[in-house]
Amino acid sequence: MKLHGWIDAYLSYLRVERALAKNTLEAYGRDLSGLAAHVGDVEPAEIGEGEISSLLAANVRAGFGARSSARQLSGLRGFFKFLVRERVIPVDPSALAERPKLGRRLPKVLSFEDIERLLAAPDLTTTRGVRDAAMIQLMYASGLRVTELVTLRVGDVDMKRGVVTPIGKGEKGRLVPVGEVALQHLQVYLDAVRPLTAKPNVHWLFLSRRGGRMGRQGFWKLLRRYAKVAAITAPLSPHKLRHSFATHLLRGGADLRAVQAMLGHADLGTTEIYTHMTSDHVRAAHARSHPRA
Repeated sequence: MKLHGWIDAYLSYLRVERALAKNTLEAYGRDLSGLAAHVGDVEPAEIGEGEISSLLAANVRAGFGARSSARQLSGLRGFFKFLVRERVIPVDPSALAERPKLGRRLPKVLSFEDIERLLAAPDLTTTRGVRDAAMIQLMYASGLRVTELVTLRVGDVDMKRGVVTPIGKGEKGRLVPVGEVALQHLQVYLDAVRPLTAKPNVHWLFLSRRGGRMGRQGFWKLLRRYAKVAAITAPLSPHKLRHSFATHLLRGGADLRAVQAMLGHADLGTTEIYTHMTSDHVRAAHARSHPRA
């Protein structure tokens, strides 16, 4: 069987054995099609380190960015490991290929002034505004992911202790403290608004107007609506609120490991990206204030 046949076999393996999502499978298919277009429908054993290097060089000439080339190389390595496991080839020809260096992309955050305007945007004289304010206040106060926010249950909020217990990636739960202001908004929502739409045996914390669970897309839409009210011109997403939470905590002197625990990061290195942003903030403050700056 030649290269095209083994690519089909690998994609079938990913679909059946690994149960990868459709979009992920399509991305792998595109990357492997790029390899096949470059070397032809050859025997896999005919592909060596030179062919992999020339493919990556051709990517650069075609205008591929470092991130795209790195992603393709990662996909190729998975394919060749599969071929080694199936004893089609003796060694992985991509193993020694140098991974393109990626620039560190710093997450974009809102200024504290933007946050203040966003938090003040919902109309608290309406039931919808009370719910929306509780959601936005909680997200900024706790740094939850949007999925964690909309899948919270009433029992996941401990008002007395001032903590929420979201279920994060890998079905791992964690305790996250919540500030007093956000708790006050939550209490008003729980007392005066949620009972108006809550149905028996529905335990989701945040409900739609029909009484079902508030969805990810619904929260995205309300956030964009309030961004316009708050005159925030930069694109706003739930994840930008999470980035803002982490950055503002560190600028206020929070411990890095405490922020890691609140965000639910398994690796401290993931959290450390925010220290680069706070370092920029410190340097800017020094440049503004120091007489010899």
